[in-house]
Amino acid sequence: MILPDQMKVAYLQRLSEVSVKQESVPQVTGKDVLIKVMAVGICGSDVHYYAHGRIGQRKVQYPHVQGHECAGVVVAVGSQVNRFKIGDRVAIEPGVACQACEWCKKGRYNLCPDVQFLSTPPVKGAFVQYLKHTEDYLFPIPDNVSYENATLAEPLSVGIHAVRRGRLQPGTSVLISGMGPVGLMTIIAAKSFGAKEIIVTDMEPLRLEAAKRLGATRTINVKDEYMDATISELTAQSGVDMVVETSGNVSALQSSVELTKRGGSIVVVGFPAKEEVPLNVTLMLQKEIDLYSVYRYTNTYPLAIQLLESMGSQVASIITDKYSIDDIDEAMEQALTNRAESLKVMVYPN
Repeated sequence: MILPDQMKVAYLQRLSEVSVKQESVPQVTGKDVLIKVMAVGICGSDVHYYAHGRIGQRKVQYPHVQGHECAGVVVAVGSQVNRFKIGDRVAIEPGVACQACEWCKKGRYNLCPDVQFLSTPPVKGAFVQYLKHTEDYLFPIPDNVSYENATLAEPLSVGIHAVRRGRLQPGTSVLISGMGPVGLMTIIAAKSFGAKEIIVTDMEPLRLEAAKRLGATRTINVKDEYMDATISELTAQSGVDMVVETSGNVSALQSSVELTKRGGSIVVVGFPAKEEVPLNVTLMLQKEIDLYSVYRYTNTYPLAIQLLESMGSQVASIITDKYSIDDIDEAMEQALTNRAESLKVMVYPN
């Protein structure tokens, strides 16, 4: 296969300013694989770095390349690659861990202090035409799963990790707050793990409609409906077995203590805007609620791809906006400003 020498790369030059430049196509050796990137989903963290330049202690070092929800086709392989060949379609797990530290050895490689995670500063991301990635973090995608749908393996992985962390049991009730892409993907995860009741909340009708299509049994628009009373009525005053908080909304996190059943669990996924959030610990103690936090995921991609295949075209409805890499600035602005009409914004580097 003849590859070009140069490729397009979208650089975040400063706050809210992205431009496309030319750069050399990477060379691969050893276990590295070169992927022609066919689709990249814009994530909430991409939007946050774009608009604010930092998340917590992580600060963008300009110019920066964003994007980590990605899929593509193999166009070159290093001499030690034995799992993939040219032409294979792959989903790309963005975090490459060291595989040697105590967390990696325990299987919790999401906590590896030396993980190289695409688009997390200073690691460059996937808004490129060609991406070099080690074969250990690539996964084959079936022919009937589109590249766009395959990118959703990343947010779906967060949802899978969340319900695993919270030890979701078949037949139980789950409340998922926040119907951004991670919240929507958590519906699929909860359903696949056997949740009987999946109640979801948001303020945008578009997002609640999407939630219904993906399997939510009840939607609550928190602008129009008093959530506490509705949950109480739906659960015969006992509360839900599990709350998964994906929005990062402080009041949503705080109210989860009230909404969780005695002996239930709260799983925190969304990053709040402020670092310290007061919680009613006394009530948590009295109800013996388990509190779990979620940071990315581990060993989720094969299941995520399997679930996406089983959902078929049903999951494609959350992809609402499509842009070429040349229009990356418009794509980022759409993801930042148009919550009422956009769910997942997709960028096509090629």
